[in-house]
Amino acid sequence: MPQTDVQLDRIIETFEFLDDWEERFAYLIDLGKKLAPMDPADKNDANRVHGCQATVWLKPQITNDDPPRFEFSAESDAFIVNGLIAILLSAYNGRTPREVADYDAEGLLKRLGLEEHLSPTRRNGLHSMIGRIRELASHAANGTKEQST
Repeated sequence: MPQTDVQLDRIIETFEFLDDWEERFAYLIDLGKKLAPMDPADKNDANRVHGCQATVWLKPQITNDDPPRFEFSAESDAFIVNGLIAILLSAYNGRTPREVADYDAEGLLKRLGLEEHLSPTRRNGLHSMIGRIRELASHAANGTKEQST
C-alpha cells in the first residue's frame, strides 16, 4: 500500500473516531501544522490557487519514476486551510497523473463530512484546490503544457 494511502487511512480513521466537529477542526489544524513549509521562492503567482479566500500556493512536481508520479507541495496562510491541504496531499501525492485526474475527491470529502461542515467560502476554496490539482494532472496525463492565464 503506498505511503499516501496509509496516511489517508489514518486521517479517515481519526476523523471517524473523533466525537464532534470542534475536535475534528482541532485535528485539521494539527494536520496543517505538520505540513512541510514551502520554499518562499515557490510562493509566487504561478503557484497561487485562485478562488480561495485564504492565500493558497500549490506546486506540482512529477517524479522520474516509471510511471511518473505527482508530488505536490502546498501551503496557506490559514490554519484550517493548511489542514485541508494536508488531506488533499495525502490523497493525491504518489499517484500517477491519470490516477490524480480520476481520483474521487468528492467521495472523500463526503466520507469525512467536510461538505456539510465547512463554510461556503472554505468549501469553494477547497473545490478550487481540487480543480487546480485535476487541471495540472490532466495536462500531465495528456502530455500537454499548462496554458498561462
